[in-house]
Amino acid sequence: MHAGIVRISKQRGAFIVTVCLMLFFLLGFIGIALDFGRLFIVKTELQTATDACALAAAQELDRQPDALVRATNAGLAAGNANGVVMQSGNWNGRGRLNANNLSFRDANHTLTTTPDQARYARCEHTQRATATPLLRMLAVFGNNAVADAGADVFARAEATLAPSQSTCPLPLALKPRLPGVKPDYGFVKGEWLTLLSKGSATNGQIGWANLDGSNNASETEAELKGYCGTRVNDQLGTPGVQQSVADVWNARFGIYKNNSGPDRAQPDYTGYVYTAKNHAPGRNALADFQAKRLAFAACAASLAACETATGIKLNSFQSLATPGSGGELRRYGGNRRIAPVPVVNGANKVVDFACMLMLQPVPSPMADVQLEYLGNASEPGSPCIASGLPGGSAGPLVPVLVL
Repeated sequence: MHAGIVRISKQRGAFIVTVCLMLFFLLGFIGIALDFGRLFIVKTELQTATDACALAAAQELDRQPDALVRATNAGLAAGNANGVVMQSGNWNGRGRLNANNLSFRDANHTLTTTPDQARYARCEHTQRATATPLLRMLAVFGNNAVADAGADVFARAEATLAPSQSTCPLPLALKPRLPGVKPDYGFVKGEWLTLLSKGSATNGQIGWANLDGSNNASETEAELKGYCGTRVNDQLGTPGVQQSVADVWNARFGIYKNNSGPDRAQPDYTGYVYTAKNHAPGRNALADFQAKRLAFAACAASLAACETATGIKLNSFQSLATPGSGGELRRYGGNRRIAPVPVVNGANKVVDFACMLMLQPVPSPMADVQLEYLGNASEPGSPCIASGLPGGSAGPLVPVLVL
């Protein structure tokens, strides 16, 4: 009897050892599953960041002299706006995207630094030494230096421009100058056209329009903040214009009231204003506008100086976005003043899209302002890069991922 009890006791001890060994190996498998799950999440986050970077950079590839500067700024701003490593804002202190992570390629996919040849934007990044805490615990026992050091995670994205089937234009309508036909509808590149504050546009004019087809004045303001989905053959509405439209329009120039600012309403890279007073030819402002964007120039040094230089009174507005390489125009700016405008027929239906440069802020909704005609927005060399749904055959160019 006594010998039997001893044998049972020894068997129980062996069972405990076996269970401990099984638990140890089970912990290893759980560690692998959890840490690989963590790496998968980091990979997904990093891919989202590089996708955003590539798309934002590609949107600026309009073949203009400042295209690569804008593309780099836009790509880094969009990519770094994403959290990586479990949504860490600073990417766990391991380094975020920088200019070395962006490259540009021509039509043959050859690296290029020439703005008018760049067709593709590629963004790639390696997130170094991503922590794998459970595998690190096991590494202590197994002397596994690789697991102890963490794992590198890599992501790459590439984008280009392609015709859209729908786009995000300004809530305006351009009537062709009869008998003008496509592509320029009777207009000449570089000429200044007047946006009428009252009444519907007639031949050769621009008027306010609601992209959703309604006649609601408040809808115009909402659409000016960003409305996507406009297609050829859409029926546009003819609204009245209300005071708040001026606030949203002028934000693109970096001109704000006290309750707003560039962190809430995105400006262009420059707020410089063009009138016949400070741009004597009264046409062809694009080249100077591109130079002003490179310098992140404001309308002027102060709001009062802006009013003096332009002759436009902005009494209800209080501030300008700060200029310069370290200012708000660079930090928050985007391609906000070159945008597509629907071209409509006599029935107010969209037949095409023109590319326009916003020249002046709106002192009040009852004042006329001007835009510069930059050509058909569907042309491959158009400076008018839009946002919208890709997949069309002749719409304005929009960014699309290819890798």
